[in-house]
Amino acid sequence: MQRDIFSDEHEHFRAEFRRFAESEIVPHLAAWNEAGVSDKAAWRKMGEAGFLGTNAPEQYGGGGVDFLFDAVVMEELAYIRAHALQVSVHSQICMPYLATYGSDAQREKYLTAAIRGECVLAIAMTEPGTGSDLANVQTRAIRDGDEYVINGTKTFISNGQNCGLVIVVAKTDPDASPPHKGVSLILVEGDAPGFERGRNLSKLGLKGQDTSELFFNDCRVPAENLLGQEGQGFKMLMEKLQQERLCIGVGSMASCRRSLDDTLDYVKERKAFGKPIGEFQNTQFKLAELASQVEIGQAFVDKLLAAHVRGEEIVSEVSMAKWWTTDLQKKLSAECLQLFGGYGFMDEYPISQDYADAAVQSIYAGTNEIMKVIIARKLGLG
Repeated sequence: MQRDIFSDEHEHFRAEFRRFAESEIVPHLAAWNEAGVSDKAAWRKMGEAGFLGTNAPEQYGGGGVDFLFDAVVMEELAYIRAHALQVSVHSQICMPYLATYGSDAQREKYLTAAIRGECVLAIAMTEPGTGSDLANVQTRAIRDGDEYVINGTKTFISNGQNCGLVIVVAKTDPDASPPHKGVSLILVEGDAPGFERGRNLSKLGLKGQDTSELFFNDCRVPAENLLGQEGQGFKMLMEKLQQERLCIGVGSMASCRRSLDDTLDYVKERKAFGKPIGEFQNTQFKLAELASQVEIGQAFVDKLLAAHVRGEEIVSEVSMAKWWTTDLQKKLSAECLQLFGGYGFMDEYPISQDYADAAVQSIYAGTNEIMKVIIARKLGLG
């Protein structure tokens, strides 16, 4: 089906990015997955080609175009299984914090470098004892003259090994009541004294994506590294989580489509009992159901993309999309793996990778249970 939200300009951009990805990304994916981290040179190539920060302000080197161009990049990367390049974290999640809340000096220094691919961005929210409850983070950033002194530990941080700048969620006022009023965002450069990268964590899926522990031990940063105003961090996080959760829906649907496409090809070739397994009614019914659900999910995500570009508040709707699309991704990858039989359990078939990669989708950016709490509250329940 034709997707009406994309113009000819968007599709020309898609074709251009697809050519770039085939030559500059696909050949390296196996090596990145083996190493557990992508090559920084790839980020610089992305930046040089204009594929980082397409939605960022032109004055800092961004494309200055609408968010649908970002959606194209996310879809294409997800479809080729380029999870090692966490471009959505860098461009669509972290960059907007700098563009919206950063000072002129911060944008000039960090946003420009990020758009060029010279400074990979990360955001440090999750802690060993604090996941979705961001109001109660334990990391402290206490003002000491012209500096903040940061102490704490973060975990499960995407781009943790590659990042040149981390947006750290910390308490600048640990005694604030209610607790969320004490949360601020602090910019920490990768070589800041007292900042240490921990392990590149071994994971079930997303093997090529570096996911790290980060440690802050009397880490001192200049006071001007405060992003926005003190005590406004929680509010800023809530304002930007709409886009983050929409990004997950975009990627999930593209991943679903790739798993489905590969499975359709497989069942037409693989034979059992003398005929292709695609001719068995069970196979046909399963794939008919999954194909229908992919189209339904895509239509909803496209509707939300259009609303987001118009600037509408769709917090409840993106929460619906986040849980529904990620649940679909987990279900679809499992059903497709089953149709591969024993071969689906083998690493040589990418469907096994899809199955493992899907597992985390319902967990990060707010668990799917949290999404349902948000929806229920918007419905006036509790």
